[in-house]
Amino acid sequence: MRPPLALTVGEPAGIGPDIALAAWVRRAELDLPPFYLLADPAFLARRAHALGLDLSVATVTPAQANQAFPTALPVVDIGSAITAQPGVPDASSAPAAITAIDRAVAAVLAGEAAAIVTNPIAKSVLYRAGFGDPGHTEYLARLATRATGRAVLPVMMLWSPELAVVPVTIHVPLAAVPGQLTRDRIVATGRIVARDLAWRFRIGRPRLVVAGLNPHASENGAIGHEEHDIIAPAVAALAAEGIAVRGPLPADTLFHAGMRATYDAALCMYHDQALIPIKTLAFAHAVNVTLGLPFVRTSPDHGTAFDLAGTGRADPSSLVAALRLAMRLADAHPAIAAAE
Repeated sequence: MRPPLALTVGEPAGIGPDIALAAWVRRAELDLPPFYLLADPAFLARRAHALGLDLSVATVTPAQANQAFPTALPVVDIGSAITAQPGVPDASSAPAAITAIDRAVAAVLAGEAAAIVTNPIAKSVLYRAGFGDPGHTEYLARLATRATGRAVLPVMMLWSPELAVVPVTIHVPLAAVPGQLTRDRIVATGRIVARDLAWRFRIGRPRLVVAGLNPHASENGAIGHEEHDIIAPAVAALAAEGIAVRGPLPADTLFHAGMRATYDAALCMYHDQALIPIKTLAFAHAVNVTLGLPFVRTSPDHGTAFDLAGTGRADPSSLVAALRLAMRLADAHPAIAAAE
């Protein structure tokens, strides 16, 4: 039997616990792969009671999760109590979120979990507790590098059946984007996207498109120079390596249905250029996938939604999609074990 998925609790005061509980309750109806939640079992039992959910919580080891899953929510105890209330992070929030991530990475690299699915974290809460990485993705990459001894370049892809997009720059001010765009950065990102689309998504020869930075992809230099100086040379370099790639193309015509049918993923130059179209097309079921890691990591494509936590109104659809995609990708290729 394949190992279960490791699901982190995320920010305990957010909707992560709610959607994890809701997904497990509907496990048979949704035909979900077995997973276990990394959290405080007593905290989850309290949250389930507050949400009016009739379920049992089973404290397990990862090896026991598959057997427990049909009749009780399997929970691997992170070893610290969570006291955060819905919508109100407290001193237990950051340690719980970080410990769950750490334990999930260790499990997947040890072969105890098939893949990692992460619930949303609140970066501001982590920063106040001394968290030193820009975000979830960078922290996972650092853990992977430390465990395997191999340098990791993480690439964030937002995936849905309708569209897959990759922002080349992510959480940086818009004014800083031109300075962070380089030929090498675009090339390195494109290589990882092409490799993982073939390796994990089993697409024979992935087709990539690359968006321009400026309106109309600069109109041949009339509205900026980045397309000519940076993006076009990067596209040429990727094509020279045998990757099926086109660009730079105007972003305003890149995402309609006819155009989407011509490619498998779009490389975008900044965060909103990528996320606005996919959240418009697939807000409830898009999945955040981290490419470039030695294991599969997926996550719901939304935040902590403190205002919905504890209300029973949080939609688990994106988490359900993340769980399904994680197992699909893990089945394609298992995790790369940590260095001895």
